[in-house]
Amino acid sequence: MADNKILVVEDEEPIRKFIKINLEREGFIVREGASGEEGLSIARKENIDVVVLDIMLPGIDGFQVCKILREEFPTIGIIMLTAKSQDIDKIMGLEYGTDDYMVKPFNPMELVLRIKSLLRRMELSKDDKQDIIVDKPFKIDKYSRRFYKGDVDIELTPTEYSIIKLFMENPGKAFSRDEIMNLVWGYDFVGDSKIVDVNVRRLRAKIEDDPSKPCYIETVWGVGYRWRSKELD
Repeated sequence: MADNKILVVEDEEPIRKFIKINLEREGFIVREGASGEEGLSIARKENIDVVVLDIMLPGIDGFQVCKILREEFPTIGIIMLTAKSQDIDKIMGLEYGTDDYMVKPFNPMELVLRIKSLLRRMELSKDDKQDIIVDKPFKIDKYSRRFYKGDVDIELTPTEYSIIKLFMENPGKAFSRDEIMNLVWGYDFVGDSKIVDVNVRRLRAKIEDDPSKPCYIETVWGVGYRWRSKELD
């Protein structure tokens, strides 16, 4: 992970420098942006792995920066920095595609752990041997890290990809939210299990014919979720 490049987009210089120092201590290469426009410019010029992105920015706010990054760099990792008053549903909304979030003020080591957890998810998806998972109408190409519904290539965030891969590799198995957090985010992840619900809701919006009546990602009441394979019906 020492060669991974992290972009910190934060308009408050003391916070930005504080994050930079702690990430560099862990061996990360760090780039800084003081505005949304500057952050986008850096992302377009350099090969960035993860963006640590504040919501409240001058000019283009963090939500719009996240949306643009997702459109231009679908597989980039994005961690939002937010105030306590912000709602996780809004932070990780369907139109943005955040992988994770941190509430200010935060312990810098927790941010380091979350970045490492996100990078592990990204690396695991890259390291998959050439293999195809088919569960019609869906297909995962693990080598290229692509997900298809029929002939349509559906763009997924690194976290969404890890969740759908977990489901499709274990059709019919009911996973609790804690199990999904442990298997996708990692056992050292400290966070609200609601992050699982938001990602599942985002996935349903992308793959279900009617997200309000999901046919593939089923809710198991009192437990969590399971993948309904048509081949098991």
